[in-house]
Amino acid sequence: MTCNLEIKPLITFTHHPGFRRMFAPGKLTVGLFLPLWQYAGDLEAMRGQVSLVKQAERARFAAVWVRDVPLHDPNFGDVGQVFDLFTYLGYLAAQTTTISLATGSAIFTLRHPIDLAKAAASIDQLSGGRLVLGVASGDRPIEFPAYGIHYESRAERFREAIALFRRYLRESFPIVDSPISQLSGADLLPKPATGDIPLLITGSSRQSMEWVAANGDGWLSYPGNTSSPSGAAQLGMRIEEWRKFIPNQMFKPHATNEWIDLSDDPDEPPTPLRGGFILRVGRRGLIDLLRRWQSVGVNHAALGIQHGHRPAAEVIAELAEEVLPHFPALISPIPANAQW
Repeated sequence: MTCNLEIKPLITFTHHPGFRRMFAPGKLTVGLFLPLWQYAGDLEAMRGQVSLVKQAERARFAAVWVRDVPLHDPNFGDVGQVFDLFTYLGYLAAQTTTISLATGSAIFTLRHPIDLAKAAASIDQLSGGRLVLGVASGDRPIEFPAYGIHYESRAERFREAIALFRRYLRESFPIVDSPISQLSGADLLPKPATGDIPLLITGSSRQSMEWVAANGDGWLSYPGNTSSPSGAAQLGMRIEEWRKFIPNQMFKPHATNEWIDLSDDPDEPPTPLRGGFILRVGRRGLIDLLRRWQSVGVNHAALGIQHGHRPAAEVIAELAEEVLPHFPALISPIPANAQW
């Protein structure tokens, strides 16, 4: 028996430190995507990134983002993320105190909603309420048969997983009867630090825009063309269309991301590399891009620097000194005492 599990998200996250540090109407903040440099076959060479995350936290980057890539598929060009998503977030939670911990994006179709809810609520509690979940239906076909899941079923499974995830976190001893979970007489612990965890739907996740607007707490979408002003205008049109479907026109944030190769020349104009996958740009051009994004309704920009030619520490220092003063992290509630 399939139950109607479409649960509308909470209206606001007023007391959620992670959400409030990243998002506010009319504002844009900046985060960093991990890893900060590419995995090239030597795990030891990946050491040292947490010290730079701490540096980014002190510099008032709003968030650090972690990708969810269970398997290395050579067809996708890079490993993406070596460590398990939630294990790595738990480690980062212990190493930081205020920076938001975000996922870009947790694949909700590949794991059982109980495991997703248990891991997410645990990290949210351990971090004092700093977890913001970008969620997706998955786009790497090789992973689905490895999990014993039909690739073609991911749209329906994604909707089911979102609804169940929320029920496990919001309700005490929920009674669930769905194709992927039957539960009665048991509860999931812990619950989130502030009562809920914000979910940003990634792209369409094979859903309608109306569904994304109604069921997500925000939207994470690709930026499109970032090398000319017309790209930001087109992104703004998509954001405006999405926001028209938001119930009661409440504020829900939009986030996007870009992989950048930050030039040594601050005036170097934007140049797309690798078919537009990477943007080579000087810091002044980057500031202009972020300002355009802010003007069209983007609330957060996650920057990936792993494909750049300069050392990560050098790029982070320049972003902190020259770019972040224009787009600092927002004032947010103090995370709950996380001394477990």
